[in-house]
Amino acid sequence: MLTHLHVERFKSLVKLELELGRVNLFIGSNGSGKSNLLESLGVLGAAAFGRVEDETLLRRGVRPGVPSLYKTAFSLTPQENTSHILFSCEGKGGASLSVTLWNPLGNPSPAWKYKTENLRVGQDTIATRTTTSAGRHNQEQGMAALKTVELPPDHAAVALMDLLRSYSIYCPNTPSLRGLVQDVQARDPVGLSGGRLPEAVDELLAAAQKDPKLAELVDEVRELIDWAKDFSAAPSTKVPLSPSAARSRLVIQFVDRYMKKGRNRLTGYDASEGALYILFVAVLAMHAKAPPCIAIDNFDQALNPRLAQRLMEKLCRWTAARNGDGQMLLTAHNPAILDGLPLSDPSVRLFAIERNSKGHTVVRRIDLQEAMAKRPDDTWTLSRMWLNGLLGAVPNV
Repeated sequence: MLTHLHVERFKSLVKLELELGRVNLFIGSNGSGKSNLLESLGVLGAAAFGRVEDETLLRRGVRPGVPSLYKTAFSLTPQENTSHILFSCEGKGGASLSVTLWNPLGNPSPAWKYKTENLRVGQDTIATRTTTSAGRHNQEQGMAALKTVELPPDHAAVALMDLLRSYSIYCPNTPSLRGLVQDVQARDPVGLSGGRLPEAVDELLAAAQKDPKLAELVDEVRELIDWAKDFSAAPSTKVPLSPSAARSRLVIQFVDRYMKKGRNRLTGYDASEGALYILFVAVLAMHAKAPPCIAIDNFDQALNPRLAQRLMEKLCRWTAARNGDGQMLLTAHNPAILDGLPLSDPSVRLFAIERNSKGHTVVRRIDLQEAMAKRPDDTWTLSRMWLNGLLGAVPNV
């Protein structure tokens, strides 16, 4: 699990320090820098892979852009205004990775160059590149990525690098979840836009048949889709589908508890998009092949406020059930999400993201006790407090 993130001069993040938990929810107005924060970790993941370019960034859900869009464009002091962008993080096992990247604004190359690089475990240096030695190495190839090949698989540095390499930003859309369009960012178990959902659900259900604890968690997914008696993945040739619907080997199938027997099967093409989204989140939280550290941008999309609250509550439980091997970074705009956060658990954290008077993105962790002390009376929930501006992270409109 990642415990600390440090970013300087990346988009609106002039200088950011963040202590991460197992589940991290970021709230803020549109344009406050929430997606920039998620993407900063995606760039660091590409750097851990060994090459930072459009292909490796897209693979992680980072929006591609030219150096002038990545590099902070604010007026900075001479000490702040250096040519490179800094990314660093620490892992739970004591390993840390720090890199600085640069690309000429006027004459950019396809791949970003490594200016400095430092992979450490405690006081032990595993790989390092300094400004004076950078020219002696391929500046478009990460040294830390090469060095970890020589280390044993159980080494703390390898665990951190693998964690960063697997990180991706998921942002599902309805056509991809329904299987109507191809997910251009394919991934196992599901694509970044929601592709391959039927196959992932089929695999999850098969695993639940062999694991009683997982079966209990899958039953909680059924509870969230209240109109459906059950769900499964079925061969597309054996379910009612319109001839114009895109055909894949498997499709999601729901059994409606209210409709007549024999006419109560709905596929992912016909069912509520909210139900598909619940399955998507469940797969990322429970599937054995899901990356250990992921981000979901706009976590609350397509969900009724009460359902969004319940899904947030369940997601915290599902990630905890992975024996410490699950970490999520989420952004949201629906206030109801906050009422599903078990903030009494120190591994679940809520952050407010805002732009200061200079336009820089600043991040502030919301302390539960301090927030409760601001309530006019005991009936005020966190969602109501956010709507009324008592937590910050609201637009100035």
